[in-house]
Amino acid sequence: MNRKILGALATAALLTLPWVGSYVSGTTHGLSTFVTVAVSGIAVLGSSFLLTWGAETAEKDVPRAFAIAVLAILAVAPEYAVDALYAWNAGQFAGSPRGIEAGNLAVANMTGANRILIGLGWAGIALFTIFRRGSASDPAVKKRTGFLADAVTLERDIGLEIVFLLVATLWAFLVPFGGGIGVLDTVFLVSLYVAYILIVLRDEDETEEEEHVGVPAYLQSFAKPYRIASVLLLFAFSGVVIFTAVEPFAHGLEQLGKQIGVPSFFMIQWIAPLASESPELIVVVVLVSKARSTAGFNALVSSKLNQWTLLIGTLAVVYSIALGHVGTLPFDQKQMGEIWITAAQSFFALSLIVNFELSGREAVGLFVLFISQVLVEFALIRGVIEIPLSKYQLLLAFTGVYLVLGGAIFVARRRALADIVGRTTDVVARTLSNDAEPSGAD
Repeated sequence: MNRKILGALATAALLTLPWVGSYVSGTTHGLSTFVTVAVSGIAVLGSSFLLTWGAETAEKDVPRAFAIAVLAILAVAPEYAVDALYAWNAGQFAGSPRGIEAGNLAVANMTGANRILIGLGWAGIALFTIFRRGSASDPAVKKRTGFLADAVTLERDIGLEIVFLLVATLWAFLVPFGGGIGVLDTVFLVSLYVAYILIVLRDEDETEEEEHVGVPAYLQSFAKPYRIASVLLLFAFSGVVIFTAVEPFAHGLEQLGKQIGVPSFFMIQWIAPLASESPELIVVVVLVSKARSTAGFNALVSSKLNQWTLLIGTLAVVYSIALGHVGTLPFDQKQMGEIWITAAQSFFALSLIVNFELSGREAVGLFVLFISQVLVEFALIRGVIEIPLSKYQLLLAFTGVYLVLGGAIFVARRRALADIVGRTTDVVARTLSNDAEPSGAD
């Protein structure tokens, strides 16, 4: 037995036990708001680890087509649970103040998760990769002279994800003009992701099977019946925990925000996504520490594509089901600004990696822009500072900064952009024509 692996599994399971115990015993209603948020949030965190490990283990026994399509959805399941909760409430109470607030919170959580993934995830993992012990011998790290000039490199195969993410980003700028997230957004974004999946599957014979590490690698070594049983157990247990914990966690955050004088949307936008995003970031850190830096960073880019298409695209579906007919998930002016700044951050981040590199100074810039906006807005909420701008105007100002910087970098790297778009166009053309030529051929 591998004690280290079993210890990791036990730790993740133990994180869920306080919530499971209180839920089964029926004592959850007697908990204080803070304790409810703590135990349910930690339970979602532990379940996210278990769900991720189960999904990766399952790749050994399911067809690759099924694995890519379904596991991509599982990757955003914990985050989606919170968003789906508010989209459902928005549909159930449509037109009422409660329904309007729920729609705003759905957008706030979605935009917060996406910005955290880039502002903390991409930037933090890049800096960790560059400055960790042993980075000098990591082939994914390019050493250069100059302040924060070292860079982490990406595989050129990730170019497909970059182009599709750029298309989704450009579409996101249009979403607020439709008065909300509607059926057209659902059709376009979900179709975009389906097209991406089909292209990936077209080249599956040319793709090497991913080598897993840690818990998934250990579970995949089991005999097939025990391996399948372990996957089903992880899925069932984590699914039940997430389903039961997500509502008290989200609503508890709202109440906790009111108690400490912080608006609900701020708590749902920045605190709630941390529980669902943390496991993925920790898994990537493990990959980087095992000298699989490129694979780890590529996983973050793919995750962003999942969230920026599936997560947004399906919100209108949940809203419409709760509403009883096809509808558009509404949101207020501030959430329009949230969507624009999220799209602009994505645009800027893509300009940084269009040449398949992210330097230390670029990662710092990505982080500083992200955290400065969050801190300034929090300072405004708490009355610490005063500026001659509304919160909406502040979002527009940061949006402008992201767009100007991203546009300038894209112009400077126009050849890299043209090359990556050209390669992706060739891949799409070959897929449509059923050409068997490998996508990586020049």
